[in-house]
Amino acid sequence: MDPVDEIFQEVEDHMKKSLEMANTDMATIRTGKASPGLLDSVKVDYYGTKVPLKQVANIAVPDPKLITVQPWEKPLVGEIVKAIQSSSLGLNPQSDGNFIRIPLPPLTEERRHDLVRTVKEMIENAKVAIRNIRRDGNEKLKKLEKDHQISEDDYHRYHKEIQELTDESISTLEKVLADKEKEIMEF
Repeated sequence: MDPVDEIFQEVEDHMKKSLEMANTDMATIRTGKASPGLLDSVKVDYYGTKVPLKQVANIAVPDPKLITVQPWEKPLVGEIVKAIQSSSLGLNPQSDGNFIRIPLPPLTEERRHDLVRTVKEMIENAKVAIRNIRRDGNEKLKKLEKDHQISEDDYHRYHKEIQELTDESISTLEKVLADKEKEIMEF
């Protein structure tokens, strides 16, 4: 494989992964509507090991304001309740000993603004990651030019193509931010 193609493939793959991570992070932000993805960040102590909640319980959303959690093993109910309470989600799980209900309280105006700030911070971190990927790709191209493996004209052409990939990725992040912001501020 051509070294330039390898660089482009690497840049493209890393940018896609950054976008996927940003989307995964967005799924953990509460918008007032119940979603199983809201509990993705919750880790439960399972016999001394921290594991994702979805690996030890069935998570369901029977209506837009309620999440239910059905542990696969009854002794885990207390651990799951503790894990949800200690998470930064601000949720108050209610247990009957076998089953856990998590009602989602309506978001206050202040909390909505805090969430928007958090989302903007996450998107900004993703943009920084994408710019770092661009920088790394450009440095590799510069090295190829310096080693006379590509011409200066080719370097500038490839540099421009990497910039286009970067612009496209950042544009996608801007759209994700706008959509999430709209979703959070919706009443």
